[in-house]
Amino acid sequence: MPKSATTAKNKYNAKAYDRIALQVKKGQRDVIRAHAESKGMSLNGYINKLIEEDMKQG
Repeated sequence: MPKSATTAKNKYNAKAYDRIALQVKKGQRDVIRAHAESKGMSLNGYINKLIEEDMKQG
């Protein structure tokens, strides 16, 4: 990928998204990612869905 395309994507992402660092015990990331993939989701999509559903429940 050309350097300018990467720069443009990084600039867009910085403007459009907030980042949250999440720490889990060693090995748990792979377990969570596999579970998300078993549901046809990315790790990020799975975490976002869980947060959204929990917030709807109040």
